[in-house]
Amino acid sequence: MSEAGGFITARLLGGASATPPVDIGRDAAREAARRELSDPAYHQNDPSLLQRALNKFWDWVGSLFDSASGAAPGGPLGLIAIVLAVIALIAALWWRLGTPRRAVTSPGTVFDDRPRSASEHRAAAEAHAEARRWNEAVQERMRALVRSLEERALLDPRPGRTADEAAAEAGVPLPGHADRLRLAARSFDDVTYGGRTADEAAYTRLRDLDQDLARTRPALSEAIHGGAR
Repeated sequence: MSEAGGFITARLLGGASATPPVDIGRDAAREAARRELSDPAYHQNDPSLLQRALNKFWDWVGSLFDSASGAAPGGPLGLIAIVLAVIALIAALWWRLGTPRRAVTSPGTVFDDRPRSASEHRAAAEAHAEARRWNEAVQERMRALVRSLEERALLDPRPGRTADEAAAEAGVPLPGHADRLRLAARSFDDVTYGGRTADEAAYTRLRDLDQDLARTRPALSEAIHGGAR
């Protein structure tokens, strides 16, 4: 008999006494034992309510992990590999897309309130690029591109023009660059209104497009026919 069992028996029988034991029924004995075990003396070393709750929680976590590792290819190591792959994917997306700031509600205009020449916008773009401020560099290069087209009379100077509108209108006299113009407008909108982060490659594409457009002769006949239709 265990120490606790001996203690309970001694308590029930009134300790070591010469008095002959009393013969009691089974139900009465069960009730006497229940009352005896409710004594706080038997529960001094029981875990607290918080500890019991924590034990149940960690048991649940352990069973969940066991179930997942059993279903994953390769067991626990396979599960760890899957978790690491998911974390790496999230990190890559976060790095590529940048921290979202706000959604695009409507495309804004290309230019701010202060008018500048194409050469001034190009100089500002190069300064930002040297400092590796790619968002600002992309914005200024797109402004230089559009202002240059206005200075060449390929676009009518028009306040409030959006980057998408400029790209669509410039694609008429410059049809060979229409796709690149649309991509440039999208890059401008992404970094200006979409909360995206530009990189060196995005700026290089815009700079090369600006330089190529400066060397391209417009298809004026197509522009005239397109406007006449």
